[in-house]
Amino acid sequence: MDPNALADRVIAGGTITPDEALAVLRLPDEATYSLVAAAGRVRRHFHGNTMKVNYLVSLKSGKCPEDCFYCSQRLGSEADVLKYTWLSHDDALAAANAGIAAGAGRVCLVASGRGPSNRDVDRVGEIIRDLKREHPDVEVCACLGILKEGQAERLAGCGADAYNHNLNTAESHYDEICTTHDYADRRETVQHAREHGLSACSGLIAGMGETDEQLVEVAFQLRDLGADSVPVNFLLPFDGTPLAGHAELTPQQCLRILAMIRFVHGPADVRVSAGREQHLRSLQPLSLEICNSLFLGDYLTAEGQAGEQDLRMLADGGYVVRGAEDVPPHELPQVIARRRGAGTPAPANA
Repeated sequence: MDPNALADRVIAGGTITPDEALAVLRLPDEATYSLVAAAGRVRRHFHGNTMKVNYLVSLKSGKCPEDCFYCSQRLGSEADVLKYTWLSHDDALAAANAGIAAGAGRVCLVASGRGPSNRDVDRVGEIIRDLKREHPDVEVCACLGILKEGQAERLAGCGADAYNHNLNTAESHYDEICTTHDYADRRETVQHAREHGLSACSGLIAGMGETDEQLVEVAFQLRDLGADSVPVNFLLPFDGTPLAGHAELTPQQCLRILAMIRFVHGPADVRVSAGREQHLRSLQPLSLEICNSLFLGDYLTAEGQAGEQDLRMLADGGYVVRGAEDVPPHELPQVIARRRGAGTPAPANA
């Protein structure tokens, strides 16, 4: 399997097969860097060196009635995370504006729960209207759970650009991660949003005990749904959840998963999302050669690396934030005089 041949085909407008996608995931570690370079050719063909920066605003956190096994906000969760009801209108706008001021071109408004009431849709719609009034060029994505009839249209009418509802895992694996709703509920919400004028943002979580075949399965299911924005999350195994302690992914596996998604989804926005700091670790910058989008700063219930550090990582890699012309000035890190190791009573840094 030649990754460059796959890249050539995708760049030319073709597709790869499920068997080829599976072969990408099963490449040996020593072939991973060549794979990243090939996937980077696809990324640069469709997106150049631009990076789409997204910012999450958690409008309502915790106390969800669903039992998704991976989620720190799930029914019965003992995870030590923030729990609060709806932010006020002004607090929601302030949180969104903080992300926009840092360079975010898309704000994602997220609320825990099975799905919104019509009153909730009105509440979020007012936030969207005010954001669009102040920042007409900023995209707004809503993520409120399973939608009822008519709600997608109302969000679109308020100015929402996209709706996020992740498939999370393959249909064949879904019963292993949730019992209070099923794969079809998620698929139908994505379809409903897309059919009513909203861009379909839908992705996955890797590292939940799925097989390589199931990672390929969900990648193609997302493509069949018409997802044009694909967030790739890596499990954050919170204590107090059923998947606590899961740590089965290596940084190189994560890179192969991202490359497989890039080959399957070609021109889509592929977003390296939650868990990148923990799972990619020092290889985070390599993910940017595959992905053209990331979340800035914190996630819903977990802290990310500092937003300033994210932006510096982009600038150091030669990436340009979409919609921003100025690269932040380079500041040398402070030089710290050695006060440990040889010549001192303090232990060496070894």
